[in-house]
Amino acid sequence: MRIAFEVLTVILVASTMGLALAHALEWPGKLRLDREQYLAVQPIYYPGFTIGGGVAEAGGMLATLALLLTTPGESGAFWLTAGALAALIVMHLIFWTVTQPVNKAWLRETTLAAPARRFFGTGGADSADRSPADWTILRDRWERSHAVRAAAAMLSLVLLVTAIAL
Repeated sequence: MRIAFEVLTVILVASTMGLALAHALEWPGKLRLDREQYLAVQPIYYPGFTIGGGVAEAGGMLATLALLLTTPGESGAFWLTAGALAALIVMHLIFWTVTQPVNKAWLRETTLAAPARRFFGTGGADSADRSPADWTILRDRWERSHAVRAAAAMLSLVLLVTAIAL
């Protein structure tokens, strides 16, 4: 039973990393887009990445927490799992403090279905909500946030797999 749960946890955390890494890897190509092209491309991510990311990130954090709570506290695996969870939490914090405010700015004038309106209505307001005249500020903030999130997710996956391998 534990092995099956460990495999599920790895799948969820790997899915989390995969989604963040996909955003990070497309960044160089998206830098070639002008404002109109970028803003036309950006909304295509929201349905799939929102659902997939929500399931993978929330599930990965909960599964990693459950794994941590069932791992002996004096073991090396405990501390590696704790590090994996911490990296997932950092990744999630980056989303809510950096990525989500930019999402809200991009979608300000988009008609959304009720569930999307609720989700994209959440998150703190910051300078992204004031829509800077230079759209590249928002683009770079969004893209960088995903690069950092991908690094945190990769760290989490490495720590988690190492903990399980012990």
